[in-house]
Amino acid sequence: MSLSVSFRRAAVPAFFSFLSALLCASIAAPVAAQQQVSVTATRTPTRASDVVAEVSIIDRQTIDRSEARSLAELLSQQAGLQFASNGGLGKTASLFIRGLESRHTLLLVDGVRVGSATVGTPSLDNLPLEAIERIEIVRGPMSSLYGNGAFGGVIQVFTRQATQGLSSNAKLAAGSNRYGQAAAGFGFGNGVVDAALQLQHTDTRGLSATNPRVPFGNHNPDRDGWRQTGGSLRLGWRPVADWRVEMVSLQSKGETQLDDGPGAEARAGLENRFSVVSARGSVMPGWTTRLSLSDATDVYNTLASASTFASLGKTQTRSRQFGWENTVATPLGSLLALAERTTEKVSRPGTPYVVRDREIDGLALGLSGAAQAHAWQASLRRDRNSQFGGITTGALAYGYALSPAWRVGASYGTSQVLPSFNQLYFPNFGNPNLLPEEGKHSELSLRWTTGEHSLRAAVYDYRYRGFISSGPQPVNLPRVDVDGLTLSYQGRYQGLDLTASVDHTDPRSATQGSANLGKQLARRAKNALRLGLDQQVGTWNVGASLAAFSHRFDDAANTRRLGGYATMDLRADWALTRDLRLGARLNNLGGKVYETVLGYNQPGREGFITLRYAMR
Repeated sequence: MSLSVSFRRAAVPAFFSFLSALLCASIAAPVAAQQQVSVTATRTPTRASDVVAEVSIIDRQTIDRSEARSLAELLSQQAGLQFASNGGLGKTASLFIRGLESRHTLLLVDGVRVGSATVGTPSLDNLPLEAIERIEIVRGPMSSLYGNGAFGGVIQVFTRQATQGLSSNAKLAAGSNRYGQAAAGFGFGNGVVDAALQLQHTDTRGLSATNPRVPFGNHNPDRDGWRQTGGSLRLGWRPVADWRVEMVSLQSKGETQLDDGPGAEARAGLENRFSVVSARGSVMPGWTTRLSLSDATDVYNTLASASTFASLGKTQTRSRQFGWENTVATPLGSLLALAERTTEKVSRPGTPYVVRDREIDGLALGLSGAAQAHAWQASLRRDRNSQFGGITTGALAYGYALSPAWRVGASYGTSQVLPSFNQLYFPNFGNPNLLPEEGKHSELSLRWTTGEHSLRAAVYDYRYRGFISSGPQPVNLPRVDVDGLTLSYQGRYQGLDLTASVDHTDPRSATQGSANLGKQLARRAKNALRLGLDQQVGTWNVGASLAAFSHRFDDAANTRRLGGYATMDLRADWALTRDLRLGARLNNLGGKVYETVLGYNQPGREGFITLRYAMR
């Protein structure tokens, strides 16, 4: 495993001095057991402290405190994740986990795949944040449990579920660039039936998505706004004590203004909708089964364009999935056996795709367990799809507690992702001879936990074969490598809630004889530093976040350099009553001008006020 760690000289010593002070101060802290449970990491409920992979869980309280305005913005605050955006809210955003492509991340909402099979990326731009109860992030190869797309990690969003009795919430927000948002939710549960409804509407005048540096003459010096209306509904029924039947539905419609050249007010409509019906319960002691049927649709509708190359109309993906999961308790741990069938159908305006659908059948086995100082996970999956035949992936992970505070872990896994329909069949762009990408991933980790403090270090080494190049007529590159190191801390010190992380990732072309050999993959920084603190002072909660990124390049040849940047955000909220809070946020305090994609603007200094109600 070869790592070329080259952090900035000033940032890293300060960070380690900061962590050292926290570690020394926490030696006498009482030990508290970690009670968080992850479902995504093993597809069975598992204590996060027993999972070898790097897992983050973002709860509703953290979402509220962040006051993030989009899912991509919220996720980019997490260690190991970066994003690039073609402008402000509602514009196309790409999320990179540990330096991998956006198409290498699988996004699930309540177990349902939410994404576009035409571009092959998750749908990050149009999900209503107020509908979300919890988010789980698992970094590393997950194809052996989830199949196509889970190349570098899985992000699973869980929508709000009703608690016992009556509950309600509401939110009003206003801010810079004529930003406004209104949201409300209601819930009821009595132990037998429950229902939760959440609605949200967002509207902003926005900023100009582009500047004169944008390629192809796409600049249009107007404001590019965003309007979105969405909501979720969850209904549950317990016919008997150990069975639950559930229906979840989410729908979100947005309209975004774009820049693709002067002469027209370019606009596009975004629509995401899905529904899933499931039944889960105990077949016999130690054996739990779950049946699910889902239907998801992703739509990108080009409404107006200044470009002569754009086709007006809807580009659509419709995905249906049937799943049957069984979890059986064994002396070696929890055994998972699952069968899935997924069908994807796509359409576009104008010339249709040569191939417009595919079917994927998957079978998988998983085992996860823990005993005394040991924890283990193993999984094996076989997928057969109508385009490329059979693909097998697997993973092994082992963790060992050196002491009550220290734990080491090691994992190895293989992964795969299918080419998107655009990469294969888009007229005058795609390459029908593309093959699936295949990866081999290895990771070593060290975790320290005591009292209210947790520190984790992970070193990873990823090797990819058949990596698909960007741009027209893509090809499979023989080899791309990603090496990296992540250090992250979360804890509480003298009344302060603290988070800190340092990431170094080196995503590069490793194809011998290529003109881009050793070049950095586009639109992601090698180094990132994040610091955050919050403190409760009486009825006030105040906090600040710092994010700093080194330079990146906008192209594979590394000829178009985008400078590094740092931003600081401030936040505060005041408990007016037990149920009512008033919040304020100031983003990008210094007004830093920066780009994550060449020629596309990012917001400058912005301020927001929020009034939030939650029945307690």
